[in-house]
Amino acid sequence: MSKVPVTEFLASVGWQAATRNRLAGDASSRRYERLDQKDQTAILMIDPSIPTVEKFLVVTDLLKKRGYSPPDILAQDPENGLLLLEDFGQRLFVDLIGVEVTEEDLYSLAVDFLIDLRKQSIPIGLPVFSQSYVLDQNSMFLDWFIPEKTGQQSQTDARLFYQRIWKELLGFLENEQEVMLLRDFHAENILQLEGRLGVKALGLLDYQDAMTGPAAYDMVSLLQDARRDVPAALEAKMITRYVSQAGLDEKAFRRGYHILGAHRALRIMGIFTRLAKRDGKTKYLAFMPRMEAYLRRNLAFPDLIALKHWVGITLGHSYI
Repeated sequence: MSKVPVTEFLASVGWQAATRNRLAGDASSRRYERLDQKDQTAILMIDPSIPTVEKFLVVTDLLKKRGYSPPDILAQDPENGLLLLEDFGQRLFVDLIGVEVTEEDLYSLAVDFLIDLRKQSIPIGLPVFSQSYVLDQNSMFLDWFIPEKTGQQSQTDARLFYQRIWKELLGFLENEQEVMLLRDFHAENILQLEGRLGVKALGLLDYQDAMTGPAAYDMVSLLQDARRDVPAALEAKMITRYVSQAGLDEKAFRRGYHILGAHRALRIMGIFTRLAKRDGKTKYLAFMPRMEAYLRRNLAFPDLIALKHWVGITLGHSYI
């Protein structure tokens, strides 16, 4: 936690009289509060991980320089894990869908942002979404989900075969255009901002884990959302929108999309299991059926037949 009391930080930046209301957090130890003072509001971010705060500041600057809409940094004390951020209000996609704006209009805005992001220069210094990164992340599924589901640890031969399958699947990364990835790009982390035009109307949150890598990953994050169902017809329409406007080969893009979709589903299933078993955060288990459904949807793609076979042998063919 912060070595400097939050009250001291707020006093130093003129927000000592603010009313503080805690906001819903994510799976990390980071927390947020909405401050209200004299008809002004701001968001207080408290994060015990100093490197994460520093990364958030770096990525905010990168996004600002590219003409996008991350929150303004109103005040900062990164050494103590404290940031005061612009308050975008309560216009998250999840709050607007079907209330003020159509689902298709909101998702079109998000996809148009990703199309524009593809045109931008690649930031130097961000972690790379590489084959070795994916293979390392695979262990989350093997170490946590498999034992929970089967009652036994993954056998060495099965683990080696699993990684061998993934090495072959990830060969497409060598020829894939690299872009800036926000990674946690979904309906609870993006907002529609009033009074801003084009892609500037998309408010961005929770991007401190940004990397550089294949563009299809953020599309998967958006359209195979762990927290809400995105209709399959809308998913297909948004993929078509992306590939047509970006001038891509749709078959090749969809191949990468489903490979990364399978990876993301397996990884998140491992993470949710770990959060429940190790950290006692069982609420994430409610999202597990949706992630399993996404996994099956991705495994239906013909090029993933070897992975589908491995999952069937490991978890039972009725699972897939």
